[in-house]
Amino acid sequence: MDNINYILTLLNSALRVMTPILLVSAGAALCSRVKIFNMALEGMMLIGCFAAILGQYLTNNLITTTLIVILCSTVFSIIIAILLIKYNAPAAITGISGTLLATGLTTFALRSIFNVKGAFYDPSMRGLPRISLGVFSDIPILKDLFKDQTIIVYLSIIIAILMYIYLFKTVSGFHLLSIGKNIEAAISLGIKVKRYQYGAVIVSGILCGIAGMQLSLGQVTMFTEGMSSGRGYMALAANFMGQSHPLGVIAASFMFGLMEALGNFLQNIGVRSQLTMMLPYIATICALAIFKNKDYKRETDSLN
Repeated sequence: MDNINYILTLLNSALRVMTPILLVSAGAALCSRVKIFNMALEGMMLIGCFAAILGQYLTNNLITTTLIVILCSTVFSIIIAILLIKYNAPAAITGISGTLLATGLTTFALRSIFNVKGAFYDPSMRGLPRISLGVFSDIPILKDLFKDQTIIVYLSIIIAILMYIYLFKTVSGFHLLSIGKNIEAAISLGIKVKRYQYGAVIVSGILCGIAGMQLSLGQVTMFTEGMSSGRGYMALAANFMGQSHPLGVIAASFMFGLMEALGNFLQNIGVRSQLTMMLPYIATICALAIFKNKDYKRETDSLN
C-alpha cells in the first residue's frame, strides 16, 4: 500500500510540474504548424511569472491578475511576432534576444517596483486556489492523483485536447495545417497566412503567460529572477518529441514533469540536489538525441 501511495504522490507532483511545460509546448506546436519556430518561449513565460505576481500584489484579485497576465503576454508576443513575421528575423536571434529582454525587464521591474533584488514575496498575497474533483473526489486513485491541484492543471489538459479538436476537426484548423504542409499552396488558395501566423504566436504567448502564472502563483507564491529555469527550452524539446501533435505533446510534457518530480523525490530521500536537479535536463538531451537519430535513420532509408 505504501508503494502505491508513493507512486500516486509522484504522479500528483508530475502533473503539477508538467503543467507549465505542457502549456508552453502547446504554444510551440501551434507555431510549428504555421512554419514559425518560436524560441522566445522562455522569455514569454518569464513575463507571465512577473505579471502574475505584480497583478496579484496590486489587485489581490485572481480574475484581474489573469487579465493582466494575458495583456502583458499579448504585448510581448506581438513584439516577437513582428520580428519573426514582418521583418523575417532569424528565429535563434529573436528567441535569444527576446529571452534576454524578458530577463532584463523583469529584473529591472523587480528592483524598481518592489525595491528588492533576487526575489519578492508578500505573505498577504493569495496563490491560485486548489480545485477539487467534486463527485469524483470519492474515487481513491483520482482523489490522490488530483489532490491540491490548481485550476491551471486541469485547464492545460483541456487546452491541449481542444487544440487537437481545432486542428483536426475544423475547417479553420485544416487551413492552419495546410500552411505547415505547403505555405505557397496555402497562399494560392487565398488563406490569410500571416493572419494565422500572428494568431499562433500571440496564442503561444498567452499560453506561456498562463504557464508563468502557474509557476509564480500555483507552485509557489513569489517571484524570483529567472524562475522559468529553462522550462521554455524543455517545452521546445517536448514539442519536438510530440511532433507538434497536441496528444503527443501531452505525453512528452508528462515525461519531463515526471523526471522533475522524480528528482524532487530523490532529493527528499537524501540524494544530492546537484544530481537530482540535472534529471530534467539530462532527459531533454537524451530525448533530443534519440529523436534526432530516428529522423536521421528515416531520411537515410528514404534516400536508399
